[in-house]
This record gives sequence, structure tokens and C-alpha cells, in this order.
Amino acid sequence: MNTETNEVTNTSATIWKRGLYMLLFAFLLGVAKFVTFAVVTLQFLLVLLNGSPNARLQLFGQSLSAYTYQVMMFLTFNDEAHPYPFSEWPSDSSIINIAK
Repeated sequence: MNTETNEVTNTSATIWKRGLYMLLFAFLLGVAKFVTFAVVTLQFLLVLLNGSPNARLQLFGQSLSAYTYQVMMFLTFNDEAHPYPFSEWPSDSSIINIAK
């Protein structure tokens, strides 16, 4: 009986810990959405003025999209890996892997 209580407590503690991480990543997702909106607006203005998008902003937009995807996968219990800042920022290779 005592073993069952310890297992339930450990599982409950793990779930609460994950819940705290989920709150943190939900906040970071909000920040990422704000930054995405800024990138979209800036890129639109640059295309309007220069006639072509900024390559660096495109790459940053790709990595930001991959990060948003990683956060959403974690929040929806589809992935146990903690996204940035607990792991590396998404690289070009991770973007290609997500698209496949």
C-alpha cells in the first residue's frame, strides 16, 4: 500500500513539475508570437520598400517557426523534450526534419 502511495506521489509531482514548465513555455509562446508579428511586419515593409525579402529575417522566421512548433509539441504532450532555453535554439537541420 505504501509503495502505491509513493508511486502516485512521484507521478503527481512529475505532473505538477511539467505543469510549471508548461506555464513557462506558454508565456514564451506568447513572446514568440509577438516577435513573429514584428518580423512579419518588418519583412512586409522591407518588401514594400526594396522589392525583395531580407534573407536573414527569412532564416530567423524559419527558426522562430520551428521553435513555436517545438513549444506546441511540448504543450500538447506530443514531445517530452523541453524547447529552448533548456535545449538549443532550432537550427537549419531541425527545420528540415520538422518539414518532413
